Amino acid sequence: MSARLRKLRDRLPQKVNLLAVSKGQTSSSIRELAGIGQLDFGESRLQEALPKLEELNDLEFLCWHFIGHLQSNKARRIVKTFDVIHSVDSLPLAERISRVAGEERRCPQVMMQVKFREDPSKGGFEPSELKKVWPNILDLSDIKPVGLMTMAPATLPLQERKIVFQECRELADALGLFHCSMGMSGDWQQAVAAGATWVRVGSALFGNRRYD
Repeated sequence: MSARLRKLRDRLPQKVNLLAVSKGQTSSSIRELAGIGQLDFGESRLQEALPKLEELNDLEFLCWHFIGHLQSNKARRIVKTFDVIHSVDSLPLAERISRVAGEERRCPQVMMQVKFREDPSKGGFEPSELKKVWPNILDLSDIKPVGLMTMAPATLPLQERKIVFQECRELADALGLFHCSMGMSGDWQQAVAAGATWVRVGSALFGNRRYD
């Protein structure tokens, strides 16, 4: 893993952050990467993440990102557990997170998940919908919107995925947001070319999942 991490870092521009997607990976694998300087890790299932965070609680410098579908009834645990949330996909969910964050005296960084192409397997704001409710999101006092997140449909050719990523970058710029979380192991290079500031890499970094 250390060789893969160094190789990947060498290929990423300085402005692009690497999020190590640790879903399906062991705590020992995370600890190994943390030992050579990887600080940001992404989890998509709360119940899988909690034991790992407990086992790694001595590594206080790690930053944990939630990147999975966020159910409203789990918002409190996610707000208490994660530093950054990449998958806010509706105004009611943003309102719920802000309300819970206020009660917990936290103010998580959040990214709005946007769907630029029809994809039954993915959720997210339609771009026009996000623009319409954006003033409402900015009025929420206990979250800090920092960017957008998107996933290109896996069926799209790489060049068309790049177009999706470019559209995400353009919308983020129009909303005054710096970060774009986009690109995974199979298309991170297209995302970087389109203006990603975070790439979410799992298998290209860890290898195959240790468990599902």
